[in-house]
Amino acid sequence: MAVEFRTEEITVNMGPHHPSTHGVLRLIVNIDGEVIREVTPIIGYLHRSIERLAQDRNYFMYFPVVDRVDYVSIIAAEWPLVLAVEKIGGIEVPERAEYIRVITGELTRLMSHLFWLGTFMLDLGATTVIMYALREREKIVDLMEELTGQRMMFNYFRYGGVNSDLPEGWLKKLSSFCDYFLKMIEEYEILINKNPIFLSRVKDIGTISKEMVIKYGACGPIMRGSGIKADVRKDEPYSVYDRFDFDIPVGKTGDTYDRYIVRMEEMRQSVRIIKQAIDQIPAGPCLKKKLSFSFKIPAGEAYCQVEAPRGNMGVYLMSNGTNTAARLKYRTPSYANMQILAPILNGAYLSDIMSIFGSFDVILPEVDR
Repeated sequence: MAVEFRTEEITVNMGPHHPSTHGVLRLIVNIDGEVIREVTPIIGYLHRSIERLAQDRNYFMYFPVVDRVDYVSIIAAEWPLVLAVEKIGGIEVPERAEYIRVITGELTRLMSHLFWLGTFMLDLGATTVIMYALREREKIVDLMEELTGQRMMFNYFRYGGVNSDLPEGWLKKLSSFCDYFLKMIEEYEILINKNPIFLSRVKDIGTISKEMVIKYGACGPIMRGSGIKADVRKDEPYSVYDRFDFDIPVGKTGDTYDRYIVRMEEMRQSVRIIKQAIDQIPAGPCLKKKLSFSFKIPAGEAYCQVEAPRGNMGVYLMSNGTNTAARLKYRTPSYANMQILAPILNGAYLSDIMSIFGSFDVILPEVDR
């Protein structure tokens, strides 16, 4: 006698307080057994009207707000704003300040990737790596605290330069850290790269084709993990990035493993850039001119973007000639990359959600703003 088996779809809610989302993201997941049939991301729980606040504050008062767009890679949120204001206002930036911006920008990339690496491995059940990753991240935070006075929300960039010059001996400490950190990356890879449990969770999981990347507008390590060699620092160089020699790592298949490999190599390239900047940084002022608290820029529009740790971070600024913005719009990589999450999760196993989602490195304040 033949036995007929029937399955029934079940709807499961993940979040908005699930520990592995590292924020307030809600996923409505329809599953058939262990297979995901449909995923609906629900965002907006962290909306703070960050863009609207730009219309109520002058350009200096808006800086503390900007730092909260991305609490993990703070400099990446400050940089496109100052570029847009400087472009409309015709504000020059001293050469020394440009090098300091590059150094702090790459340190922020290292901070972000280390935080991602530790939490990603923790979500996969590997508790050791986060201890090492946070140890190295703390060393960078110590350097940034010495430079900016803060361990988070640095509020360091200024229109026309940076807030303060490098402390005496700071570059020597940074150079020593770079040599140390390159050895630590090798240690991470010894722990991770050939671990059979890790490989079973990431190899051929969450594969994203080049066509899907282009269709959904994904960027950053997700795009490069799928084999598309694109980076704002190379394609549309800003600041003094055109003076540095560095490579753009890309993946082969576009799976979760490739996204991991790309970020690991990006950390090496960031150290490479920092070491060149240390050797090349000129003497001189770090701020062209100290602007008044209520300074104005001419009426006009500008869009400026930088290569943030998660991809293209851009600011569209519309000025009406006053000391506040008529309109300010952030283009954040996490929001762009979220568009591709549901199509990739459909058809995957329920147990792979955290592996795939973790490889996206989504920061919820970036998504909701």
